[in-house]
Amino acid sequence: MSTLQDATVHVFTFKEGLLSTVAHDLRLSLTRFEVRVDGDAIEVVLWPDSLRVDGSVKGGRLEPSGLSEKDKAEIVQNACGRKILDVARWPEVRYRGRRTGDRVDGTLSLAGRDAPLGFSVREDAGRVRGRLELAPSRWGIAPYKALRGAIRLKDRVVIDFDVAG
Repeated sequence: MSTLQDATVHVFTFKEGLLSTVAHDLRLSLTRFEVRVDGDAIEVVLWPDSLRVDGSVKGGRLEPSGLSEKDKAEIVQNACGRKILDVARWPEVRYRGRRTGDRVDGTLSLAGRDAPLGFSVREDAGRVRGRLELAPSRWGIAPYKALRGAIRLKDRVVIDFDVAG
């Protein structure tokens, strides 16, 4: 099992829409997750109610002070609520896969639906790192909208991870 001392999981969301200039691309972190490796088999359990907003991202750089604590709390509430992840109904996200070389292929179980998901990994200095991109609509999750769609999230989420190998 990986802990915060030896692993990180960052989630990136991206804005679009007519008023997107007043919104933020975001970096969030998961603070509760487990990674189990048994040979080439990999199982990951994520608890989305552990999401925390790290800050806004501008020009590829994290700006931790770009959002108030109230804004951060509202973002987490929206992400975990019925409009997006509905953690009361679906408290866990699971991934089961198999690693072959620098590739992992498996199934992501999210919001009550399963869909295949593969990604590349790299090892460096005893760490396993990777980046995967997914479209939440594959799991029935519509992009979040505000102000009647003038601000909305793209149907694109990027997840970066870094785990002790």
